[in-house]
Amino acid sequence: MKRIIYLMCILFTLPLTSCKKFLETEPTDFKTPENHFNTESELNTALVGVYNKLADERTYRRGLFTYLAISDEFFYRNVSTASIYVLDFDAAHVDIGRFWEALYQGIDRANAVLENINKPVMDEQRRSNVRGEALFLRAYYYFLLADNFGGVPLKLASTKSPTEVPLPRAALKDVYAQILKDMTEAYPLVLDVKKDPSDKTDTGIEYSERITKSAVAGILAKVCLTMAGQPLNDQSKYTEALQWSEKVINSGRHALNTDYKQIFINAAKDVQDPKECIWEVGFYGNNTGTFMQGGTLGISNGITSTDLVDPGYSTGSINTTARLYNLYDATDVRRDWCIAPFRYTTTNNVTTQTPWTAAQIYDRNIGKWRRTYESVMPKTKDFNAVNFPVLRYSDVLLMYAEAANAINNGPNALAENYLNQVRRRGHNKPVNVADPTVDVATGLAPARFLEEIQNERAREFAFEGMRQHDLKRWGIYVSKMNTLATEITASAPSNWRYASSAGKNTSARNLLFPIPNSELVLNPEIGVHDQNPGW
Repeated sequence: MKRIIYLMCILFTLPLTSCKKFLETEPTDFKTPENHFNTESELNTALVGVYNKLADERTYRRGLFTYLAISDEFFYRNVSTASIYVLDFDAAHVDIGRFWEALYQGIDRANAVLENINKPVMDEQRRSNVRGEALFLRAYYYFLLADNFGGVPLKLASTKSPTEVPLPRAALKDVYAQILKDMTEAYPLVLDVKKDPSDKTDTGIEYSERITKSAVAGILAKVCLTMAGQPLNDQSKYTEALQWSEKVINSGRHALNTDYKQIFINAAKDVQDPKECIWEVGFYGNNTGTFMQGGTLGISNGITSTDLVDPGYSTGSINTTARLYNLYDATDVRRDWCIAPFRYTTTNNVTTQTPWTAAQIYDRNIGKWRRTYESVMPKTKDFNAVNFPVLRYSDVLLMYAEAANAINNGPNALAENYLNQVRRRGHNKPVNVADPTVDVATGLAPARFLEEIQNERAREFAFEGMRQHDLKRWGIYVSKMNTLATEITASAPSNWRYASSAGKNTSARNLLFPIPNSELVLNPEIGVHDQNPGW
């Protein structure tokens, strides 16, 4: 492990106060475990520290849905070479190194919580809840590592000294075995419902920024689907993916929001939607005071605007590809929500919307997170309080459908129904009423049904950081990126043909990130001979 983690891993000391959300707790200092974990409040604060690395710049503040998630759904404007934005980088790239560091910092913090879980005098049920959340979060950080780097060192104890013996890379299957072990152990420990602990009125309002049984089960379904695909190809995991997704569906706690766009309007307005949004990474404030926990959804990946007030500033750095745009039919309401059908024009301090023409597809920004709906004021240029949706209910429905299709060598009735529910919502139809105008045909061959799921996931989760992951586990990432380059070169307007750059640069080496050079230097157990292929 990188020995510098020792200097960064000790946990937050600010006590929990009566604030709006559990995670609205900010680090101000560090303490050693000998002087920490002595009270329930300190243990909870340490747990906040474990969650906190999910909001790092290289995780869900920005990286995992933008420059670390390059796929065939978007491209960066005005970038064609010498940038991670077009997959033109090497193992020394700072963002790769810091991504690795952030994940291991989260793991080290989780290890410290688990090692000190029995120190404070507290209610045993609440102690079990904390243990479950810490176990799950450690496993989730390892899932992100395995998904992006392959086999990695398995560090299951917190760093006590900078002179500790470094660890070699574990086999990928062993990393996943640990992920499954931790998450499965966490499932019975965490609560069915999480409420804001500062709410003393017992209003029954749920919120989705802390781990619940549904979050654990849904992510376990995702882990198992990943293991069933490339590169492990463990087909037995389809059955487990089905079982875990069934737990979420059969819990009765979740349902599709009937209005697709409202999911993202709610996020902008800081309205909890736990039926649809099972797990979110929480962001708060606008980073103008001492509290620095703002996010960036709709800023780097929003609709270009220089108006700081309404709609709010956005660099508009990312545009859609025609491939994604053309996956939607004209009646799919998700198309013109996810992909902005207009641009903002500001004249004499007045901002208006100007529609794009039918020929201006590559000109279009991401429209999913629209700053005009934000409720936290004043709006600032670089940060907002919009949560990132890690797991939505529609994801669980589609995971069930994919697993059932693989297990049964074709879709069963439930698989077809769950896929159709997502499609109907996407066309603004009642989700539980059959509609031949949008439903998939019954009895499709397994390969054809999988193709429908692949396309539906692209439409449903556009720009949510899932596309690259999905294409890799399906074993089609390189081919999809290469054919994207061919399509753009052949058919895009000449001024947009540089959007083919990432596709042209994609090869088998891009199935994984390189082990960072900084790790290779500091860890003699991982030498250049252990570097990922092609790097």
